[in-house]
Amino acid sequence: MSACVPTRTVDPDHTERTHPPHSPPPGPRRFRVAGADVSAAIAVFLIALPLSLGIALATGAPLQAGLVAAAVGGIVAGRIGGSPLQVSGPAAGLTVVTADIIQQYGWRATCAITVLAGLAQLGLGCLRVARGALAVSPAIVHGMLAGIGVTIAVAQLHIVLGGTPQSSVPDNLRALPAQLADLHPAALSVSVLTLALLLLWPRLPGRAGRLLRAVPAALVAVAGATAIAAAAGLVLPKVDLPSWRNHALAGLPEGPVLGLVAAVLTTTLVCSVQSLLGAVAVDKLVSGRPGAGPVGRSDLDRELLGQGAANIVSGSLGGLPVAGVAVRSSANVHAGAVSRNSTMLHGVLVVAAALLMVPLLEFIPLASLAALVMAVGIQMVSLHHIRTVTRHREVLVYAVTTLGVVCFGVLEGVALGIAVAVAVALHRLTRTRITHEEEEGVHHVHVRGQLTFLAVPRLSRALHLVPQGADVVVELDGSFMDHAAYETLQDWQSTHTARGGTVEITGRRAGVRIAEPAALTSGEPADGPEEAGASDAECRCRPWTAWRNHQCERPRSLPDGDRPPGTTDGKDGEDRAGGTDGVAAVEPEPDGTSGDQLVRGLSAFQRKTAPLVRGELARLAREGQQPAQLFLTCADSRVVTSMITSSGPGDLFVVRNVGNLVPPPGAESGDDSVAAALEYAVEVLAVRSITVCGHSGCGAMQALLDSDPGGARTPLRRWLRHGRPSLERMGDTSRPTPRLTGRTPADAVEELCLTNVVQQLEHLRAHESVARALKDEALELHGLYFHVGEAQAYLLTERGEERVFDRVRAADLAM
Repeated sequence: MSACVPTRTVDPDHTERTHPPHSPPPGPRRFRVAGADVSAAIAVFLIALPLSLGIALATGAPLQAGLVAAAVGGIVAGRIGGSPLQVSGPAAGLTVVTADIIQQYGWRATCAITVLAGLAQLGLGCLRVARGALAVSPAIVHGMLAGIGVTIAVAQLHIVLGGTPQSSVPDNLRALPAQLADLHPAALSVSVLTLALLLLWPRLPGRAGRLLRAVPAALVAVAGATAIAAAAGLVLPKVDLPSWRNHALAGLPEGPVLGLVAAVLTTTLVCSVQSLLGAVAVDKLVSGRPGAGPVGRSDLDRELLGQGAANIVSGSLGGLPVAGVAVRSSANVHAGAVSRNSTMLHGVLVVAAALLMVPLLEFIPLASLAALVMAVGIQMVSLHHIRTVTRHREVLVYAVTTLGVVCFGVLEGVALGIAVAVAVALHRLTRTRITHEEEEGVHHVHVRGQLTFLAVPRLSRALHLVPQGADVVVELDGSFMDHAAYETLQDWQSTHTARGGTVEITGRRAGVRIAEPAALTSGEPADGPEEAGASDAECRCRPWTAWRNHQCERPRSLPDGDRPPGTTDGKDGEDRAGGTDGVAAVEPEPDGTSGDQLVRGLSAFQRKTAPLVRGELARLAREGQQPAQLFLTCADSRVVTSMITSSGPGDLFVVRNVGNLVPPPGAESGDDSVAAALEYAVEVLAVRSITVCGHSGCGAMQALLDSDPGGARTPLRRWLRHGRPSLERMGDTSRPTPRLTGRTPADAVEELCLTNVVQQLEHLRAHESVARALKDEALELHGLYFHVGEAQAYLLTERGEERVFDRVRAADLAM
């Protein structure tokens, strides 16, 4: 029987925790809520309370329904859902849908429809199709939200002016002139005051403003408008919360079956898509939060189950439909929440307010809530989203979806958006631009787009414009070529070369010859052994195509008279150089090799990259640079800042020198170049963070270790004297040695590399501009170590006196 008992590995570093032999066994673990969760719950509660009432008002539902949905969303969805920090409740994106259903079927039937939508969400969650919702084009989602925002804003404008909204946007717009002629000064003044506080409160200047901004602007706006309205004695319609004993619960819906099914599907669609996209957005916020704790990524299928359960409970209790709310979720993350306890506690606070604060809530003017919801609706039309869809050439999908939602309704608008998105996708698939031009005696045929049989006639016309015997370059700028296009191109190539012409066919991967589609997908060389070096299976540069353009491109064959001595054409050259790692196999050329590589790289940039980035670089040229980070690193060629930080033009202000050194301030340092860069970055560019990045195998650190104090004072030795404090710090046994997660430094060079990052951060703090920005909390300092051999980044964290470089995981970057 002992053979069935699993053996335990003895850990020499493990310490057993035992209790005295006569003491009772440990009791059950007590439920604890972290302080960060408590403060985050309070912040979210202060935002949720006025917004829940305002959304209920905008839908035409009983005002208690907004409080019920907020409480259920916090407690039920917060406990069951798969996104720990997403806050659910009544969402502005559901306002139009819910208002239409209430108008058609009544409030009790709307509650039943909410329950059915929750059951549908449970079914979708059990089928594990949550990821499928992310396949919806962002242009459709943003267009839907923009259309809902316009509808909300136009409807609430009537309440702001003291009137009553109509049932649709066209009706509201037609009634607007009459409403403007019949203004209610009291309602308008309260609304204007609410909007002014909403806009100005987040912009309070100075240190006092920074403290006051901790109070949510929505709460300040509603509370301030309420207090002034009460002090001035204004007679206005106010919040009316009847007794909970008279609260209406769900009832059986009555009406056409198809209409009820459409209402359930619409509610399910909007709730699900908004919640799932919100969960993905929360993951991004958490991953970008400095010092993010161990908050796991969202489980989207579980999130769908949680939202379904919340809608069932909310509808059963007479509440509004529930979905993830972006405003509350972002406030939860920014307030420092570390677990789902913050979301649940906010729901408990809403329950307490609904039971104990009714007399205070009934002082709130309806015009103030309407102004709050109108501001939320306006914010749903995001200029950032419009710029994004314009940049991706999807503005037509966005505009059609928005107009469809505004004019016809949410379901109809989304259906129109999907139809237009499919049409645009088909148009792009079948649209191929083929051009022919001649430059310096060489004919260029450029194919942009997918090369299918539909484009074969235009391809043939362009190829027949090339005269016999001419040199031709055919550039294929697309990701797909079907068999008909392949045969057309190959037949023309054979005919043209047989008549004395030359043909070079290149694709997105520069220097790779065209191949049969099956050969490319199998990873085999297309044209025999001589093309093996350029195949995907062999090329070591594949992850970074910009580098591949000059590292994996086979140089063109030179005429015999121009070939450098000692080189031959074809397979012999590959045998002599090894020719097995996918790099162009030629012997070193004494004249012009580096220059050729430079020209090839520049040519590839002008041909491939420049057309793609020209617009963004033109914008940066007009607006000037506004980088968020100063990145100070070593001049080592293996450390590529844009690659390891996934950054692009305008993102990083980079300073490079030998050893990533920061000379301390003072005239004795004898070098002001780094100090000038620091001053410019902090005081002119107003960067928000400075990163000092060291790396493994640093030659400067090796030179420091090997330095001879009595040696010649070369420029390199004079510069490296700024690294001697790092060497002294490493030799100080009273200080803990910096280490990587889970292990000590591999050798003295790595230990000095880590110590140097820590020491240079101290030098940074001594500079006046940096110290001033740190004092004003306008700047953060980061230490980074990049292990070249592992392609692994490590971020510096301080644990008391200990300095530990924590591994940056791939999962962290994907969040």
